Amino acid sequence: MRQSLRSPLAASLALALCACDKEPAQAPAPPPPEVKVATVVQRDVPVYMEAIGETRGNAETEIRARVEGFIETVEFQEGMPVTKGQLLYTIDPRPFEAAQAQAAASMAEAEAQLARAHQDVVRYEPLVAKNAISRQEYDNAVAVEHANTAGVEASKAVVEQAQTDLSYTRVLAPEDGLAGRTEVYAGTLVGRGQSTLLTRISRLDPIHVRFTFSERAYLELARKRGTGVDEKGGEGVPFELVLADGSVYPQGGKLVFVDRNVDAVTGTIMGEAEFPNPGQIVRPGQYARVRATIEQRKGAILVPQRAVQETQGIFNVMVVEGDTVEQRQVETAERVGSLWVIKSGLKSGDRVVVEGLQKVRPKMKVNAKEVPIEEKESTKTEGKAAEAPPAEKPAPEGEKKPGEHKQGEKK
Repeated sequence: MRQSLRSPLAASLALALCACDKEPAQAPAPPPPEVKVATVVQRDVPVYMEAIGETRGNAETEIRARVEGFIETVEFQEGMPVTKGQLLYTIDPRPFEAAQAQAAASMAEAEAQLARAHQDVVRYEPLVAKNAISRQEYDNAVAVEHANTAGVEASKAVVEQAQTDLSYTRVLAPEDGLAGRTEVYAGTLVGRGQSTLLTRISRLDPIHVRFTFSERAYLELARKRGTGVDEKGGEGVPFELVLADGSVYPQGGKLVFVDRNVDAVTGTIMGEAEFPNPGQIVRPGQYARVRATIEQRKGAILVPQRAVQETQGIFNVMVVEGDTVEQRQVETAERVGSLWVIKSGLKSGDRVVVEGLQKVRPKMKVNAKEVPIEEKESTKTEGKAAEAPPAEKPAPEGEKKPGEHKQGEKK
């Protein structure tokens, strides 16, 4: 009986020892990850000085009330062109007409007094020569004549002031331009204690763009022009205007103004560029970017910005040589659209990883798929959040869900 029990046990132990001697089967190696690569672009690239600014008219005129009174009429259409001398507003003229009439009456009185004093001088002159009157009486008459002459001149000044104030009740456009909205309407009291703003007029052709740029950019621009002061001196530097929608304005411009000093707080200096505006499409107050070509970088290497990784100020790209990834440190320069100019670290013909950077490491084998470089800004993002699975509908009563087993049913 014992021997019969030992035989199966010995056979089981022998089988176990044989199984231990065999090596476990190895799982097949995973395929290399697939990444997208693009060949670097090499071409001549213009180097821009770029700044953000705001458009303004080449002349911005504030129309203000110069006398106190009530607005009677508004004579122009808001947002429409006006011409020099065009009537814009009328202010109630009656108080100024009365003041002018009073000043005219005072001047007439002063002129009458002067005439009488002059007659006294003419009459006394031969009498004092014959000693018929005293010299003192003659001198007094001459002094009265001089005083009345001064009184007449003062009265004339008052009349002229009254006429000037009366003329200010008709507000005229000082120059051609585009009128803005009116700040006052009929019945508004203006000019009390201060010159009330009525509206603004802007001259739009040419249009100006005021901006600030750094000291370094200013020095590069000044060297390019050959001067820091004379507008006409040295080589002209053409300016481009980029509007808020990203389009480049078709008219080229030029620099017309640079401020006298650099702001010590921000380290920037103000400038102003001028652009023709024949259709008056560009209006004051628009956001704009201006740029000027400082130099042409010959044979520049360009890569997509998304291919460049930055770690603590150090820039790297992943280059695929054959089917192996190599990490290279690069030195970046200007940005051109969605591309980055690489000053060093890459050469013509290199292929850089543009998608799948999170999958690769240096010296890793990859399955590289060539894609063209997109030079415009792309809205695509690398990687995508996993979508949540749709909610599972409850199974009808009596039916089983997938993966669920009824009682007594074997799994």
